[in-house]
Amino acid sequence: MTPRKKLEGLVAATVTPMTPDGRINLSVIHQYVDYLVSEQNVKNIFVNGTTGEGLSLSIQERKQLAEEWMCQGKDKLDHVIIHVGALSLLESQELARHAAAIGASGIAVIAPSFFKPTNKDELLGFLQKVASEAPTVPFYYYHIPAMTGVKIRVEELLDGIREQIPTFQGVKFSDTDLLDLAQCINKKEREQFVFLYGVDEQLLSALAIGANGAVGRESLLSSLYCTYNYLGRKTNLMLQAFAKPDLALARKYQFLTGEFLSFVIKLGFGVAQTKAVMTSVSGIPMGPPRLPLVGASEEFIAKAKAKLESIVWPDGD
Repeated sequence: MTPRKKLEGLVAATVTPMTPDGRINLSVIHQYVDYLVSEQNVKNIFVNGTTGEGLSLSIQERKQLAEEWMCQGKDKLDHVIIHVGALSLLESQELARHAAAIGASGIAVIAPSFFKPTNKDELLGFLQKVASEAPTVPFYYYHIPAMTGVKIRVEELLDGIREQIPTFQGVKFSDTDLLDLAQCINKKEREQFVFLYGVDEQLLSALAIGANGAVGRESLLSSLYCTYNYLGRKTNLMLQAFAKPDLALARKYQFLTGEFLSFVIKLGFGVAQTKAVMTSVSGIPMGPPRLPLVGASEEFIAKAKAKLESIVWPDGD
């Protein structure tokens, strides 16, 4: 494999912009890239995941989105990780080959969520069949048991995984089980693997036990969203404070992020609401979600915007 820049720091799980009639809107991706890089200081993205409604899109749509992100992110983004998981092994393999062909920085795969693997060997067998279709591309397992219902511990999955999947690089860990995460990091292989944590309001705890960064957020409390799309700069300041270390300052950022999330979760916060917040904050029209999800209400948009604007961050914004 060709040496690549190390994946670390924040990874924004991108939403999929759509037109009012529910078609993917590729025309705003260039604005989206520039916004993430210049306004949020986020240079890594995770495309076609849960936040991006990947499993609600056709295979062709997922390919088009991957191609557009790769094109618009060239020389601007450090890493473009493409989620290629699907219920169908053949479709997942097709997406993996496509991601490799367009030069993706990495691919990730969620566990099948209808006919589910029931043990480590079954899950590993599926992952290996997908990874083998992109033999030069870094591979990541996307662990989100609250959505898939697959509760095989990652610690168990890691044992001997490189023998089955030589390209395996790490895990997008979207679960609140910090014990499992800690045991993963404590393994001898920890220096070789990347662990990107996916629960925004617990990020500081994950950093304390050795997570490399974050892919926000696949919520276990409500629906699915990623605050790094619009709070990336604030979260980066938290990472900097943690690194100093200035734990008191890092906690302030974590608590304020939690304050916003606690507020919007009570209102009902998911992909549709994330798109609305992103539209409001960035000025880029993200459009509605795809059915069966429905758009955010005007009441939600007004309350979420007011709450976000009311927060006084330590950097003065």
